[in-house]
Amino acid sequence: MPTSTLIRRARLVPVRTNAAPDSPVDIRISDGVVTEVGADLRPGPDDNVLDAAGRWAVPGLWDAHVHLTAWAQSRAKLDVSGTASALEVTRIVADHVASLPSPWQGGAIVGYGFRPATWPAAPTVAELDAVSGAHPVILGSADIHTGWVNSKALALLGVGPRTGPLLEGEWFDLQPAVARLTAAGGDADLMLRAAVADAAAVGVVGVVDFEMAANHLDWPRRFDAGIDQLRVRPVTYAEHLDDAIAAGLRTGAEFSSGGGLLTQGSLKIFSDGSLNTRTAYCCEPYADAHALESPRGQRVYSLAELEALLTRGRRGGFDIALHAIGDAAVDQALTAFESTGTRGSIEHAQLIRLEDVARMRALGVRASVQPGHLLDDRDVTNQCWPDRADRCFALRSMLDGGVELALGSDAPVSPLDPWGAMAAAVHRASGDDDPWNPDESLTAAQALAASTDGQGTIVVGSRGDVVLVDEDPLRSTGSTADTAHLLRNIGVAATVVAGRVTHLAM
Repeated sequence: MPTSTLIRRARLVPVRTNAAPDSPVDIRISDGVVTEVGADLRPGPDDNVLDAAGRWAVPGLWDAHVHLTAWAQSRAKLDVSGTASALEVTRIVADHVASLPSPWQGGAIVGYGFRPATWPAAPTVAELDAVSGAHPVILGSADIHTGWVNSKALALLGVGPRTGPLLEGEWFDLQPAVARLTAAGGDADLMLRAAVADAAAVGVVGVVDFEMAANHLDWPRRFDAGIDQLRVRPVTYAEHLDDAIAAGLRTGAEFSSGGGLLTQGSLKIFSDGSLNTRTAYCCEPYADAHALESPRGQRVYSLAELEALLTRGRRGGFDIALHAIGDAAVDQALTAFESTGTRGSIEHAQLIRLEDVARMRALGVRASVQPGHLLDDRDVTNQCWPDRADRCFALRSMLDGGVELALGSDAPVSPLDPWGAMAAAVHRASGDDDPWNPDESLTAAQALAASTDGQGTIVVGSRGDVVLVDEDPLRSTGSTADTAHLLRNIGVAATVVAGRVTHLAM
């Protein structure tokens, strides 16, 4: 079996620096690290030789925020995205129920993707009951913050009768049970293997997994089962923190299973909700606050409670991944980071006061952002936050202000596709739409640099993670729309993780 990989005739793409050779070079990876970069390197007897034939080489791409099991299982779920009302969803459910064989042995019908924020009325349990017959039905919203469930599924999940959807904390607590019901219709590991292969096919070498589960137990088992084609940095949640600490884990610690590819991530904490549920915690009331019980959204914890959680994580050796979508939540998050001396990231930072950028930089707090969300949330932002839309997804302001950006997808909220995320960050629009706040656009080089987990131009000492693409992703184009088109359609010819080829299409 080859112990090293030699990539021949690759053109290096400059990342985080302008330094890159003008001519193609060879790249040798040994023991998971780049050990040589130069022209005409001699193959060794144990080398696996991969001829790039002049293709462009970039460091391996990361998705800094995914729910990998939910993403894997979403491909087996009923797709109710793109619907504009509860009626449209129930028609899809009714048609699906009518198509099922009788008797049906597949368990619950599980779907995803609805976005009720702009619907004329909130969905009800009775509407689902009317079209689902004897079948339990569980529908998850696109932003993962809402569950619309019929009466039979409520009983199956151990939830009492209700008239409307399950929201946030209550819905989050049910995710392990929902995942088990989803897996009942197919092999969970088989779905995950397919998702990992698809990730490799778009150049992904690593993910930060935010699945709401006992990740410190699930991922070692998966690696032992051979699901080991990418680096994984699983987070933990407060309910599993003590068990993770007892197992000797802390942020950055390698698991004994994983061969160096599996390392413990941060402690994930929710500090507010989401825009689509109107629970993102804001400094000012929502524009449609007349319909809201909490006109500025909701915070999950008081400042004292949040500080206690951050302190608990810091004492256990954990960085903090702090979910904050509204500007008041970001403000409170930064106060908690400062008062507790913890390190980590703000996840999402969707709406931010521009004066808080300097605070993020001073504290060294990273912004883990999902550009794909700006394509999905444009309409609801115009409805809920029209007076502050210019401060949404302030990517360029944060980067220019010295804040480190890490791009992700929040899959299944957006597809696990780093090129799509980069395209959204560059053009800030889809289709023929005009860009949304184009002053906050990133360049292709900036978006790429925010997608490599801190890795720069491939040099000796770099991680042995390399992606070969058919075109130069930094090629000059006529407009941001053209650049976005280039990025979305770039061909990934090969993906290499720690010297191991995980995808090959050449």
